[in-house]
Amino acid sequence: MSVDKPQLSVVVPVHNEAAGIAVFHKQLLAVLEGLHTPFEVIYVDDGSTDRTATLLHDFAKTQTVRVLCLTRNFGKEIALTAGLHEARGAAVIMIDGDGQHPVEVIPEFVAAWQQGALVVVGRRTKRRGALTKRAGSKLFYGLFNRALGLHADPDSSDFRLIDRSVCDQFKELSEHNRMTRSLIDWFGYDRVTISYSEHTRVAGSSPYTLGKLMKLAVDGAISHSTSPLYIAAYAGAGIMAFASLVGVVMTGNYFLNDPIGLHATASAYGLVLVLFLIGLLLISQGIIGLYLSHIHAETQNRPLYVVDKKRSRL
Repeated sequence: MSVDKPQLSVVVPVHNEAAGIAVFHKQLLAVLEGLHTPFEVIYVDDGSTDRTATLLHDFAKTQTVRVLCLTRNFGKEIALTAGLHEARGAAVIMIDGDGQHPVEVIPEFVAAWQQGALVVVGRRTKRRGALTKRAGSKLFYGLFNRALGLHADPDSSDFRLIDRSVCDQFKELSEHNRMTRSLIDWFGYDRVTISYSEHTRVAGSSPYTLGKLMKLAVDGAISHSTSPLYIAAYAGAGIMAFASLVGVVMTGNYFLNDPIGLHATASAYGLVLVLFLIGLLLISQGIIGLYLSHIHAETQNRPLYVVDKKRSRL
């Protein structure tokens, strides 16, 4: 099947998925070939250290598969961005290569797009994973939506389809610290949602630790909002008001000979207030530091990723 002008591009970021990538690839091709439309599959190897790249090169012996190898591990969000930059289809599907996103749902995505949808989002009705991750996701999206005035769904995923027009607009974005799904939501296009039950991984365990998920959440929040800066200011105002109230009570109690029976010296109250103010200062500096780190990353003007052209098959 010729892919000179693919109608559909499927972007698959992978990192150390050698144990299960062959099974995933076979399932994916079976579904795509059943669509009877020109397609291409773009695997983005995000600096794998196992046999993933070798297996991808074997897949690339057919005209329908292309392999983009990055020189090192840049992270899933950047790998996904690299694949979107390379995609040529009139519609682009993003899907994980670990088998958790059900490939059998792809025809529903394509049907919704053919009916006019510019963004089709996969929504998990049954989500696998640790309870802490699921609860953390709901908490983050609740705060995220409230701060930004968006309507991001905590059960939505990177498993989604975007039209060529949306993909071209996405390619114009240049920030380094990014969360792909929130950037697509930020465009504001109406979204068609398709529910699915998340599968178990074909093999291995998720490379996304709780720490990485927390970093992704922080990057997404800071990239989209200045609300944390205002939160620090509001917290400061609250603590100052509380400190003033305690000061008035402390002074009145001292001059009235301790009628409320606190039996505390002025220095004890002062120490508590100092500790509150030190905590506020440290929190404020930390938040400002996060923003400065993002500004630093953007002003360096480095490329988002580096392609290993020798190992890629494009």
